[in-house]
Amino acid sequence: MRQIVLNKNIIFKKCTSSQNSKIEALRSVIREMRVPFGRGDTVGIKLHWVERGNKNYLPPIYAKEIVAWLKSMGIKPFVFDTTVLYSGGRRDASQSIITARQHKYSEEYLDCPVKIGDGADGKEVVDLSAGYKHFTNVQVGAIIHQADGFVIFSHFKGHMETGFGASIKNISMGFASRAQKQRMHADAKPSLKKKKCIMCGECVRVCPVSAASMPEDEYPIYDLGKCVGCAQCIAMCHEMALKIIWDTDVEIFQEKLIETAAAVWRIIQKKSIVINALLNIVSDCDCLPGNHKVISPDKGFIGSYHPVSADAAAVEIVGSGIIDKTHRDIPWPRQFSYAREIGFE
Repeated sequence: MRQIVLNKNIIFKKCTSSQNSKIEALRSVIREMRVPFGRGDTVGIKLHWVERGNKNYLPPIYAKEIVAWLKSMGIKPFVFDTTVLYSGGRRDASQSIITARQHKYSEEYLDCPVKIGDGADGKEVVDLSAGYKHFTNVQVGAIIHQADGFVIFSHFKGHMETGFGASIKNISMGFASRAQKQRMHADAKPSLKKKKCIMCGECVRVCPVSAASMPEDEYPIYDLGKCVGCAQCIAMCHEMALKIIWDTDVEIFQEKLIETAAAVWRIIQKKSIVINALLNIVSDCDCLPGNHKVISPDKGFIGSYHPVSADAAAVEIVGSGIIDKTHRDIPWPRQFSYAREIGFE
């Protein structure tokens, strides 16, 4: 068996498929972590309570464990996420809170407040200096300045645009305002493969900006000028009749993701820790409804002090070949090489 050698600042605890083993693995990780916050501090747990209809999300019992751990140290935790570009159960704050409750990410179950990071109307945002080639500044939820520290708690899984999603994406897309999400996604547009299209109209129904239309008895039409690049139509097509066309090199999306995460991390790095859950490792993102294909057995939990290190360790443990096989032609390694280039490591 191949020996896995992890960065010395990585804490990794294996688990079996049993619930007790998973809980103990998480407890073992957090017991060993050095925390940059103390009694009386308010700490935000950045997580993803997923889209309605998703069957592969992390159950809230793990977030509950982190909440209890923080409270045992006299810390005041809360959990949060931000609103999204696409239609569904998280497009605005009120619907997102309902979705969170449906998945038991509720104040009653977690025993802590549940917040929306960009406010009730999605307009509580701030601009951060970035100074990179794609973004001179990035816009994120004002929550970034409303806590003494953060726990970045992420579910490792596949992703159709980034190969995989974990802590880098949880920080980048997860803290970003809707406008910043659109800036990152803007280069991804749909292209129809007519031989596979059954003219069901699902792409028209899910488009949040009415960029897709379908004349009677004709194939759908996409107004690429109106399209915001959220890729929901592509993800929701049951026939796989849509593919992504990129206005620019596909690597640029990876770079934009890194630049946004780096700008956020510059602000929160001295007061944050990172935990990756390598459980329910499926082919696609929690932002999509459905029951997605399992691509790896449960591995355990990773604790780290940097998102790039945490995600690199997760890829090493799960296996880069699995990501390549699941999402062919996605240059996901560019996330790591670009992070090194801009000093985000």
